[in-house]
Amino acid sequence: MSSQPMADQQKPVVLITGCAKGGIGYEYCHAFSALGCRVVATDIPDRVPDLAASDTTAVLPLDVTSESSVHDAVRRVLSDHGRIDVLVNNAGIGCTGPLAELATESVRRAMDVNFLGQVRMVRAVAPHMASRRSGRVVNVGSVVGNAATPWAAPYCASKAAVHAATDALRLELRPFGVHVVKVVPGAVRSSLGHANKAAMAGGKGEWRMYAEFAAAIEERAAASQTGKATDAGVFARHVARKVMSARPPRQIVYGHMTLLFAALAASPAWVRDAFFTRRFGLDRKMPPR
Repeated sequence: MSSQPMADQQKPVVLITGCAKGGIGYEYCHAFSALGCRVVATDIPDRVPDLAASDTTAVLPLDVTSESSVHDAVRRVLSDHGRIDVLVNNAGIGCTGPLAELATESVRRAMDVNFLGQVRMVRAVAPHMASRRSGRVVNVGSVVGNAATPWAAPYCASKAAVHAATDALRLELRPFGVHVVKVVPGAVRSSLGHANKAAMAGGKGEWRMYAEFAAAIEERAAASQTGKATDAGVFARHVARKVMSARPPRQIVYGHMTLLFAALAASPAWVRDAFFTRRFGLDRKMPPR
């Protein structure tokens, strides 16, 4: 049984993945807490000390790539708080480089965290929400899930999978009174660019076919972190307000460059190809061998 005071027991319980400091998940914690929610912030065990613990935020270790970790964390939340009203599937990693040369393990991990991680969380939480005929599942995708860019194919593919699965899940959970919301961020300032560059450290010399494009590939790693990128706190507050509204929307598209990517997604393939070819340095001619 929950030992929370009665007033606290009336507050919505929000479980968020990927909450380490510097990321959008960290800002989600503050945003949902400010709306009067009880927040459970999670991330992999070695990042737990960086989570936003407070009077309204509890912290838990949770590795979305581990079935046992997911189920242990969900059981703990239900034991401590009695229910889960909102699940925010935010955990994600980048994967930068030419698809033809990326290690299979790097591609597999991007899909495992970004897409299958959400599937594991849904499988653990949805039965509880369905039994209560109430709940909100928030799956975080990306504009690149609608218009894929060069040098980040696995990341784009993982987000495209999130979009398709979320659209299906929204229909499948509707009979149980569970709302499913697809979040499509544009360019939002966070730690993702630094993480992408760190993952690539020392990798320039490994590109065999694409050695001449090393600078363009490295630039792609932080392409979403430009000076005009939307502040993560502003983005998180916008999403939290929409999710907690009386009638949450099916989709939340927000942030810098969302209009551009919407136009690209709706354009003929040759238009997208021409734009991304120039934007990501693929219009240069290869020198003769």
